[in-house]
Formats: sequence, structure tokens, C-alpha cells
Amino acid sequence: MSRLTTFARIAVAVIAIAAAAVFCLLELVAKPSGQFPNPPELRAKHHTLSFTLHAGITKDGKNSFYFDGQPNAPTLRLSPGDQLKINYINELPAKPQESCAIPPCMDMTNLHFHGLTVSPDAPQDDVLDMMARPGQTLRYTVQIPQGHPPGLYWYHTHPHGESHRQVLDGMSGAILIEGIESYFPPLVGLPERVLVLRGRSVVNDPESANLKRSVELSSDICGAESEPTEEVFTVNGAVRPQIEIAPGDRQFWRVVNASADRYVDLQLEGQTFEIVAMDGMPIALHDPNHRTRSAEHVLLPPAGRLEAIVTGPSAGTARRLISRCVDTGPDGDPNPAMVLADIIPRSTANSLARAAKSSLKPEFKTLDLVAEEKAPPRFTVTFTEDKKSFYINGKKFASDDAPMVRAKVGSFQHWRVVNATGELHPLHIHQVHFLAYAENGQSIAEPVWLDTVNVPTGGSVDVIMDFTDPVIRGMSVFHCHLLNHEDKGMMAKILFE
Repeated sequence: MSRLTTFARIAVAVIAIAAAAVFCLLELVAKPSGQFPNPPELRAKHHTLSFTLHAGITKDGKNSFYFDGQPNAPTLRLSPGDQLKINYINELPAKPQESCAIPPCMDMTNLHFHGLTVSPDAPQDDVLDMMARPGQTLRYTVQIPQGHPPGLYWYHTHPHGESHRQVLDGMSGAILIEGIESYFPPLVGLPERVLVLRGRSVVNDPESANLKRSVELSSDICGAESEPTEEVFTVNGAVRPQIEIAPGDRQFWRVVNASADRYVDLQLEGQTFEIVAMDGMPIALHDPNHRTRSAEHVLLPPAGRLEAIVTGPSAGTARRLISRCVDTGPDGDPNPAMVLADIIPRSTANSLARAAKSSLKPEFKTLDLVAEEKAPPRFTVTFTEDKKSFYINGKKFASDDAPMVRAKVGSFQHWRVVNATGELHPLHIHQVHFLAYAENGQSIAEPVWLDTVNVPTGGSVDVIMDFTDPVIRGMSVFHCHLLNHEDKGMMAKILFE
């Protein structure tokens, strides 16, 4: 055998091994990523939950929460009346490694406790003045009111100008206020899952094509701008994990759309959602005679939450949890359909937490708001934008702004939210919930209480703001929860007085 032939055979063998290795790598990326991962949980003890959370950089250069030395965000479990204490240490680099919406980037950070009816003043849910530069520490003490509604809430960073970058990188986690089974007793004993949906950027990602293939990204962009899709969804940090549920088994799923700027039109193929709560607000709290609602799919804007009972598909039936394509308007970003997770018909029910009977006494609020609904709006929010920025009522947010509106604590107020742009915008207001009861001037068949509502392109939404809780007194904000829009000016102050 000649030396050339030997070298040729060796070369062929090396190429074959390399090709096999590449194939295996592609298979690992393209296939579902395996068992469903759960973030760590922290529970209040003796009515207090106290821990230290760090802001840092991962090995791949992304912003991240760090807890117990690991880059993840714990799920926080508290009860009404508990106190949440967090030492939040900013260990981000003094020289940022990523770009931000409003340069210069300073790697400032803080926390927002989204949806909680707590004080907007320091040391609680203050996103205006509580701000940590690299090397600084913020100390939060958040008092959960005794009568706080039980449900799913979440926490994320909220530094104006840098919030989109940090939340897109995954700086967010779930908050559970215990006791929702008191409003819907059939929840007792059901296995529970917490699903934190985040957008993962695939821009400049060497695995971009394989990630898109893994989630079966649709080419249909539903009428939005024909731009390349920039993100895929993860579930608790994993791309297309497997979620186990036995045929016919009922589980309680608690889902938060923690993406920075993407909508989720959630659907479990072949099944319906038995909705127990939206945005942390139990349906029964305001409608004790109709404690759940059924839907085949649910649109969750960024920051929206769904708490619902799901049923395992029949044996031998492959099902997927998907996000349907969302038409974000002619000027909106592509929001195509994709697979979020595969449903595996096996039982892991014994390893899941089960709701116990709650000692919480439910307090129902059957409100008559017809007069306020029929009255003219007390305040109108108008979203506009141009090539330079994003605005509320013609103004771009600045940190030294006076409040755009003042609200008397103890009242309900009819607000109208107008979207005068060519793309969807979700309105979020801190500290309070509201009843969304009309869209484009037409009554909504089943109005719901929310803290974040989708405002249709070129349309409007009418809501009744609940400003009745005295704990909310202070300076707060409302804004578009597409966080790149908020960073670029679509936010304003409100003074609760």
C-alpha cells in the first residue's frame, strides 16, 4: 500500500468522524431538549422571604440574575401579609458588553415587582429612584398586603433605557402569592407547573438556523414587517423541552410571558384551557358565579400571565404546546408560530407540587361599574411613534418629568387607551389592575381584570382603573410593555394621591 493511499484513507476517516460529530451536534440542537427544567423555589418562612440576588454576566456575555452562585432566577412563593426582602447586588461590568436603547449604556439595574399591589416608594416597588450602578447594592423590603389577591406575578429589571436588553437576556422570575385554590377549590391536589416563557435572541447566534428548525419556526409572519425573525421562545430557559402529563391527568399550569417584546398566542393542541386567573387576578374574585372560563388559545402580550387547568392527551397522541402566529401590524416585528414544548404522555405527577387546601378566606368583589363605563373617559392615553422615538400623548419620557396625570386614591376611573400607530402596543400600569371592557368602542363579551392589555393597531381599549387601595400612594408609571418602546420613550409618570 502506498503512503499516498494510507494518507487518503486516514483523511477519509477523519472527515467521516468530523462529519459524524457535526451531525450529532446538529441533532442535539435540532431535537427537543429533554426533560422539563424547573427553576429553584424559595418559600417564605415565619412570614418573611429574605435572600440575596446578584446581577452578573454569563460565560456567553449575557446579562443574568445569579442565585446561589448559579445563573438563574428563583421562583418566589409568599402569602398575603408576608414580607419580601432582597439584597440586590449589581455585579455587572462598569463597561457594558452589550448595546442598549439609549446610549451611553451604564449597566444600571433595579427590580420591578410586576402586578403586585404594593407601594411605589422606596424600599418597595420604586423603579424611578432605586437604581444601582455596577458595584452598588439595593435593599428591597416589599410588604405584601393582607388582602392581596393570590396568583401569578413576576419580577424583572426596570432601568429606563436598559430594561429591554436585560429582560431579553433573561433577567426575570416568577412570584406566586399563595391561596388561589380558596377561590377555586378544585385546584386542591392538582399537580402544578410554573412556565416562564422568554424570548431568546438568535441574532448573530451561530446556532440560529438550528434553533429555528428545532422550534419549527413558521415562515408566515401574519402581516407584520417582512424582517428576519430575531427571537425564539424558551420555557424555563430550555428550547422546546418535554412536559410530562399522563393521559387524562389534570395539571395546574401557571404561565408568564416574560419576553421583552414578543407576543404569545398560547395553544395546547387538541385541548382547551380552563382559565382560573389572568395577570394574577382570579376570575372568581370579581365573578364568583362563573369561576373559570374556557378557551382553545389565549393571547398573552409581553408580561401577560395565564393560570389554567390542562388535561393530558389520550395515550398515543402526540401533542405540542405552541405559540400561534400573531399579526403585530404592518409596522410590527415578526411574531411567527413556533413550538414551545412537546407534551409527553407519561406521569411524573408524584414529583410535582400539589396544592393543599388554603386557609385563606376568599374576599369577593362584585362591583357595579356601569356608571363609570358609560361616563366619558377621565384620561386618554395615546400611543404614537416616528422614526426617532416612541411617545405617550406626544411626549417622550424623561426622568425629571412631572407626572402626566394625577389620580385620587379611593376611586375608579374610566381610561381610554388609543393606539395611533401601525403596530400592537401592550399597556401596563404599575401597582394596580384594571377591567378591560371595550375594544374599538365595542363591548367585550367576557371582560377580564388585567395589569397589561393589548391595544389593537389603529384602535382603542377602554378600561376601568382600580385606584382604591391606599397602599399605592406615591409616584408610579405606566408604559408600553414592549420594553424597547419603553426604553425609547413610551412611558409616563402617574401620581397616586
